Amino acid sequence: MNRPAAAQDWPTPLSRRRVEPLELLAIEHLPEEAVPAFEAALQTVCVTVAYFRDEPTDTWRVEGVREAGWGEDELTGALALAAAVSGIEPPALQVGPIEAEGWLARTVESFPEAPIGRRFLVRPTHVPNPVTHGRIVLRLDAGLAFGSGEHASTQGCLRAFEAIAHRKPRRVLDLGTGSAILAIAAAKALRRPVLATDIEPWSVRVAADNAVLNGVQRLVAARLADGWRHRVVRSRRFDLIFANILARPLCAMARDLADHLERGGTAILAGLLGTQARMVLAAHRRQGLRLERRIDVGPWTTLVLRQGGG
Repeated sequence: MNRPAAAQDWPTPLSRRRVEPLELLAIEHLPEEAVPAFEAALQTVCVTVAYFRDEPTDTWRVEGVREAGWGEDELTGALALAAAVSGIEPPALQVGPIEAEGWLARTVESFPEAPIGRRFLVRPTHVPNPVTHGRIVLRLDAGLAFGSGEHASTQGCLRAFEAIAHRKPRRVLDLGTGSAILAIAAAKALRRPVLATDIEPWSVRVAADNAVLNGVQRLVAARLADGWRHRVVRSRRFDLIFANILARPLCAMARDLADHLERGGTAILAGLLGTQARMVLAAHRRQGLRLERRIDVGPWTTLVLRQGGG
């Protein structure tokens, strides 16, 4: 979901920092079910990751941008693991230089203002920011494309939240927050505190910066936390949980999610392909959750689940 590498300690968004030599990494001809694993592998070293479907061959291209030569050993291990998890032979990795200024320009060009559903508007910082009536504006920097709203999973989550916001959940968690776009949307719509956690220090810093950019720094608490065992979440229960991560981690954490969801509460799960929805749903049904709604945006699926009652 277009997430940055944790190890990079970049103090300012890329669109506002000095230009560094960059490389474009690309893997082609992937089957659909392998896309999440290889996306995650590139995320270990890349500041942004994207994927594209090749219609004639019905395969996928995953590409990412990193500082030249960064994290070579880490990347090699991550790609080997992705191939093993996907059950395929390790694919060829294409590596080539890319002009930083050109990449940033392309990123800006490909990140226009985007209305989502009836309530939200994702507005990048490189476009004017007039007063907008009738929509909740979410401001993000184009140099940090991950979780920016253009991804189908983010769109699905915002549409799902729009449909259940009338329940006015009081305790909200955004697990694997990335850019904090979902946490910010919930904070603005509900005017309630939101806990936003991520396992990546870089994501936590960016989430906090984005909360300031959107004027909700007093409502969004960005915290570094690895899953459900961390002290900031382990003893708490929530009325609404966003988990926009990947299918297999969602399945592995189904019991923990159910244990932390209040009776009558809602879980919005994303980061999964449509072909993986049955697997994720089955894992959560075994924990007593029921499907309320499924949202498909292209090949990606968002599941809205409820805890019993409500």
